[in-house]
Amino acid sequence: MKLAIDALIEGIERMGNPTAVGLDTQLAHLPEGFAGKVESFADAADALLRYNKALVDALCGIVPCAKVQIAYYEMYGVPGMQAFRETIDYAKAKGMVVIADAKRNDIGATASAYANAYLGETPLGEKADSAFPVDFVTVNAYLGLDGVEPFRKASAVRGGGIFALVKTSNPSGVQLQDLKIGERTVYEVMGDLVSEWGKDCIGEHGYSSIGAVVGATYPEQGAALRQRLPHTFFLVPGYGAQGATGKDLRGCFDAQGRGAVVNASRSILTAWRKQPGVDFAQAAYNEAVRMREDIMEGIRA
Repeated sequence: MKLAIDALIEGIERMGNPTAVGLDTQLAHLPEGFAGKVESFADAADALLRYNKALVDALCGIVPCAKVQIAYYEMYGVPGMQAFRETIDYAKAKGMVVIADAKRNDIGATASAYANAYLGETPLGEKADSAFPVDFVTVNAYLGLDGVEPFRKASAVRGGGIFALVKTSNPSGVQLQDLKIGERTVYEVMGDLVSEWGKDCIGEHGYSSIGAVVGATYPEQGAALRQRLPHTFFLVPGYGAQGATGKDLRGCFDAQGRGAVVNASRSILTAWRKQPGVDFAQAAYNEAVRMREDIMEGIRA
């Protein structure tokens, strides 16, 4: 069974593009008239799904990964969650590695239920089925090992993995994450824990299935964490709309240009706004190409 972390690395190298498209899709991101008349959750969910499929069709040949933020589907109730599931299935069918950005956290049986929903299987009498069969799920690991172990166990079902929050991209994260515990910051302590939890989950390319979320908006800290965590793969938010550029990302990658996948959401989802007269899917493709070139130039610098 191929591990998802190896599939992600191989997809990145095959396309020469260490990026993920964030399908944090909202009605406000859609061009005027695309959604039609929205009067129900079902109408909204249908519009989001059609938009996502068009973007996946446009990007699957150059972007190896899709990160689907569950919040923008939960808000539309049951139809929204159906769109979430269909988005996952469609992206995977097009060959993309899929991350569910759900930031789940709990302990014991509850953590196991979350883990089964995304990485494992839910028992159904004598059978079992996968509710939202993604390759990775984001996890808030600040509850400690008993909130992570169920995800690590469930990941064995299909070879999936997790990305645990370590150093997040939001400005107020420093209020907690930069506090000192002895000689280490809180985010360094968390990074060390993630490394320890993942030491038995190393794939054939030298990276663990237990990865870390490390924000691009803190380049110095990202570079220090890269040196500190040589076998921990990074999911890097904060590029594009949050302000980070390719030159800010070099430190998140190893000497071979591996070790991270960079997410962009709004800058791709709404690329049509900055490209007048260009079809939204073509505009997203154009932005994805520009993003790839910017990041690769930063890595090579």
